[in-house]
Amino acid sequence: MEPEVETTRKADPAPAPHAVPPIRVGLSGKLLFLTILFVMLAEVLIYVPSIANFRLNWLNDRLAAAHTAALVLDAAPSGMVPESLAKMILDSIGARAVAMKMGDQRRLLAASNLPSHIENDIDMRHLTWSKSILDAFEVLFFDQPDDVIRVVGPAPMAEGQFIEIILDEAPLRHAMLGFSVNILLLSLVISGVTATLVFFALHYLLVRPMARITDNMVAFRADPENPARVIERSGRRDEIGTAEEELGAMQRELSSMLHQKSRLAALGLAVSKINHDLRNLLASAQLFSDQLSNLPDPKVQRFAPKLMLALERAIAFCQSTLSYGAVQEAPPERKPVKVEELIDEVHEALGLGLDVPIRWIVSVERGLTMQADHDQMFRVIVNLARNAMQALEARGQRDPARDQIRTTGRRDGGVVVIEVSDTGPGVSEKARAHLYQAFQGSTRSGGTGLGLAIAAELVRAHGGDIKLVPGTIGATFSIAIPDSTVDFSSLREQRARA
Repeated sequence: MEPEVETTRKADPAPAPHAVPPIRVGLSGKLLFLTILFVMLAEVLIYVPSIANFRLNWLNDRLAAAHTAALVLDAAPSGMVPESLAKMILDSIGARAVAMKMGDQRRLLAASNLPSHIENDIDMRHLTWSKSILDAFEVLFFDQPDDVIRVVGPAPMAEGQFIEIILDEAPLRHAMLGFSVNILLLSLVISGVTATLVFFALHYLLVRPMARITDNMVAFRADPENPARVIERSGRRDEIGTAEEELGAMQRELSSMLHQKSRLAALGLAVSKINHDLRNLLASAQLFSDQLSNLPDPKVQRFAPKLMLALERAIAFCQSTLSYGAVQEAPPERKPVKVEELIDEVHEALGLGLDVPIRWIVSVERGLTMQADHDQMFRVIVNLARNAMQALEARGQRDPARDQIRTTGRRDGGVVVIEVSDTGPGVSEKARAHLYQAFQGSTRSGGTGLGLAIAAELVRAHGGDIKLVPGTIGATFSIAIPDSTVDFSSLREQRARA
């Protein structure tokens, strides 16, 4: 027989306890709870003096009844009242004994079942509110049910006299408890009604509008580029209406910005696809230009080097993948650049010859040089000059006497200032608000605004500044390129003072 092998089954691991989600109390629930709490707190503050006042009124009622009984007892012949009648009178006022000061004498008018000990003395003639409140809560929570008290109060219509009664405290305590229960029930009813009214009022005034704003924010976050998700104004003229208006403005701006970013991303993807094939085409064109340079024609020999230089620049631009967008421009390689020669290159690159009805005017200081990246500054001036050409061509009718592009250059201390101006229609107010922003700062209909955006980026990479000069015919853009880092805010202040 084989030995029995005891197998131990491994206990299954206990399932991980599910995390209990925290109880989420909405704004409405918090509002309802706080309303009930504050109303109950107000009722407590009302109850404290009310219970003290109830105790004083109860004792004064007993003193008044005792005074009436004292007059009846005092009017009896020879002051003698049968014991049974005295007991009935004492029972009717809930007292064990009644005494009264008459003149200089203190007289016990009736007594029945006198106690051996009196726990508390209450003098109604000398009471303060603080002591009355403390005594009231002492009766409710600390005194014993079988305590006996002695109450002294002034006798009505008898100046200088007082009446004194001895009575059990239990009826007073029962009356105060009944009053407290009534106050509690009344407080609950008032709290419920008040809380309901306040709840519905604040719910419609605050909670529902806040819930609408919150739901809109959640929906807008899910699809921020959808203009239908922008909140609509409810027409309110209070803080909620202001919040809706400001939220709507912020959402519209954010939606426009995201749309612009998406457009830039799509443009970057399209340019990256085109870039590969364009670079190959330009490389082929460069090979053909090399062959052209071997021809003996004087014109070919004159323009071939410039053609090769233009192709080399185009290939370099393609190899940089994206000159604007997600990829930042390469830092400028500063070298001495002759400004007049740079402007002549721009003139030739734009093809502004004798057959183009646009006058090209250059006014540059003799021998002016700048410390800058030659290719980047070429791109800057080309973009500005091409914008000027397009502005003049958009006018339709050509007038060589009127249409001109003027380029000036001068040195201002350690800064070289180049201005490109035209006699076109100028820059519209809408374009001024978004100058140097891609797809928003175009100065003409159908433009993208990329030229100004690229120019501004390249100028700022040099630590320079670009601005639209106000108060000129057409549009004048001023470029300031420092030989080194310059604080342009102080330079503008100096120019303004000058």
